[in-house]
Amino acid sequence: MLLVLTEEHREHLSMLPQVEPSVVGEFGRIALEFLRRGTSPKIYEGAARKLGVSVEAVQQGVEGLMFLLMESSKHTISEVDFMDSVLILGFGEELNQVLLQLYQDNKVQIRRILSQLIPSQPAFHQLEWRLDVQLASRSLRQRLVPTVTMRLMLSESEEGQRSTRVLQTDPSTLLHLISTLEAALAAVKTSHSRRILRNIK
Repeated sequence: MLLVLTEEHREHLSMLPQVEPSVVGEFGRIALEFLRRGTSPKIYEGAARKLGVSVEAVQQGVEGLMFLLMESSKHTISEVDFMDSVLILGFGEELNQVLLQLYQDNKVQIRRILSQLIPSQPAFHQLEWRLDVQLASRSLRQRLVPTVTMRLMLSESEEGQRSTRVLQTDPSTLLHLISTLEAALAAVKTSHSRRILRNIK
């Protein structure tokens, strides 16, 4: 699988051939630090002074490299596909090898960092439901008020912690909710949605 790089991303990476390969390696180290701890303008400023370029150029170079490494690691592309993706950029052989080495050395670590950044969502475990119908009251002899009560049990974490949510609604609202979810499920099955999901995995 080859990476599809946008014009903006290529423009950010175009700064890399202007610096020494050792500096590109340093940019890779900074990119990994930013993935772990977030960005720091002071590091950009220090690197810009050393290189004699603008802070914006350094920032774009580091962020472009960070995006390249993140996307490659996220899709776990092979070394051959990585090289083919980088060759499109028209860099020299030495720079391509530096980028490949950065990818090979850090792909496992980047995947670990990315997995920690994804918030854990509760997963469905069990659903219990009950239909209550009020047939009459003291003030009204004939009254029909149906209510659906649901108890939704969710698994909150990998350790198996569970939480419970109690929901209550009337049948018409429940039918509307079902039709909306069915429409969303049908939209996910379209080729356009599958193409988007394939790119964000």
